[in-house]
Amino acid sequence: MAVEKPDRSYFEAQEIERLAPYAAYSRASRGRAHPEPEHAYRTAYQRDRDRVVHSTAFRRLEYKTQVFVNHEGDHYRTRLTHSLEAAQIARALARRLLLNEDLAETVTLAHDLGHTPFGHAGQDEMNGLMKEHGGFEHNLQALRIVDYLEKRYPGFRGLNLTHEVREGIFKHSPGAHADGPFADASQPTLEAQLVDLADEIAYTNHDLEDGLTSKILQLEPLNELALWREHFGQCCEAHPNETPKLLVKMTVRAIIGTLITDLVEEIRRRLDAHDIRTAADVKSQPDRLSSFTTTTEAKKTQLKQYLFVNLYRDYRVVRMAEKAKRVIRELFLGYTSNPLQLPPHIRARVDDDGLHRVACDYIAGMTDRFAADEHRKLFDPRERL
Repeated sequence: MAVEKPDRSYFEAQEIERLAPYAAYSRASRGRAHPEPEHAYRTAYQRDRDRVVHSTAFRRLEYKTQVFVNHEGDHYRTRLTHSLEAAQIARALARRLLLNEDLAETVTLAHDLGHTPFGHAGQDEMNGLMKEHGGFEHNLQALRIVDYLEKRYPGFRGLNLTHEVREGIFKHSPGAHADGPFADASQPTLEAQLVDLADEIAYTNHDLEDGLTSKILQLEPLNELALWREHFGQCCEAHPNETPKLLVKMTVRAIIGTLITDLVEEIRRRLDAHDIRTAADVKSQPDRLSSFTTTTEAKKTQLKQYLFVNLYRDYRVVRMAEKAKRVIRELFLGYTSNPLQLPPHIRARVDDDGLHRVACDYIAGMTDRFAADEHRKLFDPRERL
């Protein structure tokens, strides 16, 4: 019997046969800003995923802070490992809901491309510095990266991603942007709606695990939290002789599983309640269809509030955040006060994009390590250039 050699059309037909009627089919994509021939065997969203993974901005995520700066330990999450973990959760959600896994994965992999070095502290400082020059927000910066800053093709700037992926990057966080290329009242695809919650599931649980690894968080106080207490107790009861380290990993895994299941069941309930039959029905809803149940949302919120007070506001994390803000601020002021300090290939964009936006793009694209090195080169007279 001849071996079948499936092409793109084969996989597109599989989507239509296998996925829910309200999923985002590759064949129904609104296309790309710059027309290109379709790939022989990859669907549009598979091609987009590969373009994101091969981008320079994606590789830089390996050395960008999640909570703990890269040099503080080899096993803490970075923006790269967080993005991979969030993408795995997004795929799991999409698979169980019969949605397009490739689209959900692609938007998730791209969702943090626009982050500055040093995590949210860097973003907050950059937004303040850019207040009079259009502001700064990492989702908008991610869209700017894939639309303009990446240069990998001779015919156009950017990665030329599909409309649905670009919309997902812009809209996956609800209510984030008042203006921009996708600022209308319609909802994004359900695949893109999953991204914000997959991101939340990933960072909440993995920040918790990293906080315990760092010993900033302790096990005993976590029993105040319903979500932790229920799952940690079950793990201890089922495996009474295991080490605390392994019990923590088992508990985090169990919490993630519970959140995924709760989210899937609540989305299914909402799909039925609103009689969602097509992708157009998803986009026309006044509110998002992706949400946890009320009970689980309350438990998750309690855990997030605990992390905010006991991890993100711990004096060691705050000290690092303040150092990060100082580095970002001094780099920005150094470049904008004397643009000749910018590398020539960066300075060449000033006439087109403006000095402040060019300095912002340059700093936002830096890894933690590069930003620290650049800061020393600008301000330490003993540092070699």
